[in-house]
Amino acid sequence: MADNKKITYSDAGVDVTRGYAAVDKIKAHAASTFNANVLQGLGSFGGFYSLDGENGDVLVAGTDGVGTKLKYAFLSGKNDTVGIDCVAMCVNDIVCQGAKPLLFLDYIATGRINPDVVAEVVKGIADGCKETGCALVGGETAEMPSMYGAGEYDLAGFSVGIVKRDKIINGSKITAGNVLVGLASSGLHSNGFSLVRRLLGEDVDALEREKLGSKSLLDVVLTPTHLYVKPVLALAEKFDILGLANITGGGFIENIPRIFPKGIGCKVDIHSFPRPDIFALLAEKSNLGPQELYNTFNMGIGMVAAVKKEDADKFVKEACALGEKAYVIGETVKGEGVLL
Repeated sequence: MADNKKITYSDAGVDVTRGYAAVDKIKAHAASTFNANVLQGLGSFGGFYSLDGENGDVLVAGTDGVGTKLKYAFLSGKNDTVGIDCVAMCVNDIVCQGAKPLLFLDYIATGRINPDVVAEVVKGIADGCKETGCALVGGETAEMPSMYGAGEYDLAGFSVGIVKRDKIINGSKITAGNVLVGLASSGLHSNGFSLVRRLLGEDVDALEREKLGSKSLLDVVLTPTHLYVKPVLALAEKFDILGLANITGGGFIENIPRIFPKGIGCKVDIHSFPRPDIFALLAEKSNLGPQELYNTFNMGIGMVAAVKKEDADKFVKEACALGEKAYVIGETVKGEGVLL
């Protein structure tokens, strides 16, 4: 940009510090509801609830929404893929704990129900559920006049999975010297879209005309979030996965450290994997540096696995055999945080 002005996530209206403050304020309220079956408080990629005592089944639950990516869906009339995003945002968190998703519920809210639009959205949800072996068992469609603009809607979901207690992946065994393997994203996924919309605008006709590679820019931004459930569960059958981080809101900087024990950080080589063209375009338009970009977007890596050094090459090879694009992207070290 000519004036070298940075355009940040905060400039786009999202102040992540407010989210941190909200979490701090609600933790005590949530904790007041816990009983002996709750295995973990807030802060991981899923909530744990034990069913069968010390060595039995554990339910893992997660909930999320699609965020302002929905703007591009209802402005363009392309509503058939955001349902996949909704499923992915929930089940990709659940599988980080080693859990197999069992069921899914959706919530759609709009000012005036358009049955055709709702059907398109739910078809996407069903597609995501079928891809991950998850049953769509119910949901809620709420019509709330005056709450939303014409043609607008919000979309969120909730999923529950299951894992044996001794198979839970929680990062507790991670030590310095482990290897980080990244699984490629399908693009933007469903995070950072308030900034994306600020940088690219909301003229969907213009985005449809503009090309990025072989696709229109609109198709690029609406590409659904990649579903990692099947490959991750298959990899967990063959390898001792020490930790898994879903690279969603907060990018590398916030999500990777969530799986580390106290006193462990990591070094990431940002040149060890390809960066899709959309991120180069956003970097150019925002003039943001690596630290800020990797704290907002996934930058081409949607899931990070921590594995033992001796397993790393085999893990990458097996992931690729399962149809994933996988790369050794870094290592764990003594310390805190993420060094790029």
